[in-house]
Amino acid sequence: MSHTEGVSRPQNVNDHDDGTESPATFEETFQAMRPRLLGVAYGLLGSLDEAEDVVQDAWLRLRSAEAAGGDEIRDVTGWLVVTVSRLALDVLRSARRRREEYVGPWLPEPVLTGPVLTQTDPAERVTLDESMSMAMLVVLESLSPAERTAFVLHDVFGLTFAEVGEAVGRSPAACRQLAARARAHVASRAPRFDVDPSEHRRVVDAFARACLGDDMDALVALLDPDVVLRSDGGGRVRAGRRPVSGAAKVARLLSGIGRFGRYELVPAVVNGWPGLLRYRDGRLVAVIGLTVAGGRITAVDMVLNPEKLARVTRADETRRCR
Repeated sequence: MSHTEGVSRPQNVNDHDDGTESPATFEETFQAMRPRLLGVAYGLLGSLDEAEDVVQDAWLRLRSAEAAGGDEIRDVTGWLVVTVSRLALDVLRSARRRREEYVGPWLPEPVLTGPVLTQTDPAERVTLDESMSMAMLVVLESLSPAERTAFVLHDVFGLTFAEVGEAVGRSPAACRQLAARARAHVASRAPRFDVDPSEHRRVVDAFARACLGDDMDALVALLDPDVVLRSDGGGRVRAGRRPVSGAAKVARLLSGIGRFGRYELVPAVVNGWPGLLRYRDGRLVAVIGLTVAGGRITAVDMVLNPEKLARVTRADETRRCR
C-alpha cells in the first residue's frame, strides 16, 4: 500500500505588493483543504454523501469559531482535520448499526473520476488515496470505528498519533495500539497495490471482452482461483445476499447475469483504479470495481444499489445532454 505524505497544510495564499505574504483566511484555508478533508471523511465512512455532510458541518463550525474571534484556533488546518475526523467518527459509529441491518453485502459508494463526471461534480474535488479501493474499504468495514479512524488517519493520511488522539479522544499510545491492531488485520486481508495501472487496465479490458462475449473459458482464466464477488443491491434491486467465491462459481454467475438481456460495459476509473460501468438500455445499472493481483482478478465488487449510483447517474445524464 502506498501512503500519502500527510494532509497538506496550506500556510499563505495572498501576495502583497512588497513580495511578502499574508496568512490565509479561514475560508481560503478551508477551500484549499476541502479535497483532502473529503478524502479523509470518505476513507472513514465509505460514503461521499456522508463525507460532504461532515465537511460542510466542519465548515459551519469553523465559521462560528471565526465569528467568535477564532482566538482558540492557532492551526486552522489541524483544527479542520481533527474536527472532520471527530464528526466522521460519530457518523461511523451510528452507521455501523445501520449496516448490520443492511440487506446483503455492503459496498462503499463508488467514487469515479474521468470523463463520466462533469467538472462541477464534487467527486472531481476529492483527493483520494490509491489505497481507498472498493476492496480496501470493504476490509476497513470489519474494523472497529476507533481502529479504522486510527489506521486511516495515521497509515493512509500520515497524521501523527498525537493528532489521531485528538480525533478519537485517546492517548497517542492508545492510538498507536489501535493502529497496530488495524494494520495487522488489514495486512492479512487487504489487496496489494503493486500492480501497474496499465496491467490492471489490460486485465479489466480482457474481463469486459470475456463477459460481453460470454466466453466462459476466457473468464475463468482471468479469475483468481479464490476470487470473491460481492454485489450490493441494498434490497432495492436483485443482487446476491452473500459473497460468491471461486473462479468457476463467479464465472457462472457473471455469465448468468448476461443472459438477462443485452448490456454495455464502459471503462471507468473506480476509486482510483480501472473499473467498469454497466449499462442496460442506456441506463446505468452497476459500477464494478475490480481488484487485480498477479495478472488475475481477485475481487469483483458490483454496486447496484440505485441510491449509491445516483450521483454517477446524474453526472452521466448531464454529460450526455451537453
